[in-house]
Amino acid sequence: MEQLETREPISARETIRQTRIQKLTDLADMGVNPYPYTFDKNADSKFLQEKYADLEAGQETEDRYAVAGRVMAIRNSGMFIDLQDAEGKIQIFSHKDNLDEAKLKLLKLIDIGDIVGFYGTIRRTPRGELTIKTTDLKMLSKSLLSLPEKFHGLTDVELKYRQRYVDLIMNQETRDTFKKRSLIISKIREFLAKDGFMEVETPTLQTIASGANARPFETHHNALDMGLTLRIALELYLKRLIVGGVSERVFEIGKCFRNEGIDTRHNPEFTMIELYQAYADYNDMMTLTENMVAYVAQEVLGTTKIKYGKNEIDLTPPWDRKTMLGAIQEETGVDFGAFYTAKEALDKARELHIDAEEGMNWGQVVERVFEEKVEPKLIQPIHIIDYPREISPLAKVHRDNDRLTERFETRVNGWEIANAFSELSDPLDQRQRFEAQALAKANGDEEAMEIDEDFINALEYGMPPTGGMGMGIDRLVMLLTDSHTIRDVIAFPTMKKL
Repeated sequence: MEQLETREPISARETIRQTRIQKLTDLADMGVNPYPYTFDKNADSKFLQEKYADLEAGQETEDRYAVAGRVMAIRNSGMFIDLQDAEGKIQIFSHKDNLDEAKLKLLKLIDIGDIVGFYGTIRRTPRGELTIKTTDLKMLSKSLLSLPEKFHGLTDVELKYRQRYVDLIMNQETRDTFKKRSLIISKIREFLAKDGFMEVETPTLQTIASGANARPFETHHNALDMGLTLRIALELYLKRLIVGGVSERVFEIGKCFRNEGIDTRHNPEFTMIELYQAYADYNDMMTLTENMVAYVAQEVLGTTKIKYGKNEIDLTPPWDRKTMLGAIQEETGVDFGAFYTAKEALDKARELHIDAEEGMNWGQVVERVFEEKVEPKLIQPIHIIDYPREISPLAKVHRDNDRLTERFETRVNGWEIANAFSELSDPLDQRQRFEAQALAKANGDEEAMEIDEDFINALEYGMPPTGGMGMGIDRLVMLLTDSHTIRDVIAFPTMKKL
């Protein structure tokens, strides 16, 4: 018996795609290039909506414009089209009395998702809709794939991050978030430029992963036959520039890479700003940090009082300041500063039901207690200051207590958004700190730093007293856009391969 041939059913998606491919043939038969090189667009939807805001319903003008964008809706066989560009939407009115036969035929080949240019005059319909009364049109890009259903948009969360371009097409909120992100970064630059900071660039490929406690990504340079890492922080090269005196105030906004897990506040590739100011300390950095964030919020949102989820957060300076030990004592009633051995601190932490492991030093125990008991409750902006020396290898020893350092972390909504120091400038002390880090690394701590001999060499030439601060741009954008996962503010977040 002859075996019957079996075929997979053609999906609805592929059926639509084949129909649209046939339309490419129809366009070619008309002599129309569906993917031309340019279009003489001279206005966008925002400009027109603003210019003709006072045009009354039913009024028409002789003002002619060329507009272009993506077709998002087609009504009455193409008589009415909703056209979306980067600034918003405008309605297109296409009537047979205003178009010749060839253009009417072209109109019938337009699908939702196509990018089309229209020429025409401005009118406001009797219903009050600003409209282009088109007299000519041009296909600019034929879309072969259909957009998600109009009223539901792109609802598959995984797909939304993998195919951000579709998310951007369908969701105004997504477009607004990334426009705000761009403006936030622009306003950070503006603030720092006004304060005399010089923007610089430092290497992304480095021979030593340093400047933070993190596991790096490793790569290999073939021509030089040597291993390299992607930077985990911007810090040590920026300090080299302070040593060199290129400016007394420097900053860099750049990508960093940490080979770590992914969650709502962490992505392996992220954007940081780090800045360094000579002849300043961590007190100056606190003032700078809160003023910069408040400036950006005011410029981007028009207010320093923002809403994140259910919380109202006031970013107006000055912000509260508490020592780490003081904040812990306030919350738990325990003064960990009274313990002088790691064992004493560890025993007390376990009495508080803190998940602290054997082998932790005093500073690590203190940090763990803070993270579990205090950090989640810090909703309003606050600088937590004076961190233990053991967990702050790049910060200067506190001038009043050699168990601590002049370091702060800024917390908002329970998150760390900034980390800053009175920078360690003593090369001998820095070597000892690096050696302690190297020992921890040798004992299995994959996030501990290595000894950076060249950086120590730079310090031996002399670095002025310096204050430094690092801030995660992605978290700041999350905060100022009420976004609840870092993936919502990174255009193309790291995703598991399908």
